Amino acid sequence: MKRLFAFAEFLLFYLKEVLVSNLRVAYDVLTPKHRMTPGIIALNVADMSDRQIALMANFITMTPGTLGLTVSENHDKLYIHSMYLDGEVEEIADQLLNDYGKRVRRVV
Repeated sequence: MKRLFAFAEFLLFYLKEVLVSNLRVAYDVLTPKHRMTPGIIALNVADMSDRQIALMANFITMTPGTLGLTVSENHDKLYIHSMYLDGEVEEIADQLLNDYGKRVRRVV
């Protein structure tokens, strides 16, 4: 029953993320000034299973403006490309792990 509630929470969170990301990318495409600050983020996923890493990478990739690139050979880093690195890379990595990682761990 806990997983069912965790899945429902993840679904609502993810739908919000997709909506906000779509609006941000659409705004950037439709306005003359581009606000993109692209870059690559290394997420520390050493404490996650391969299944959790795959699920997290897939959901991040399906969110507009982000793309899962690869997992390191020893499976401790997940590399993500983001169109918008607004701030410190470590803060963004922590936010992604907190937002996606925490929820993925509860679901899987």
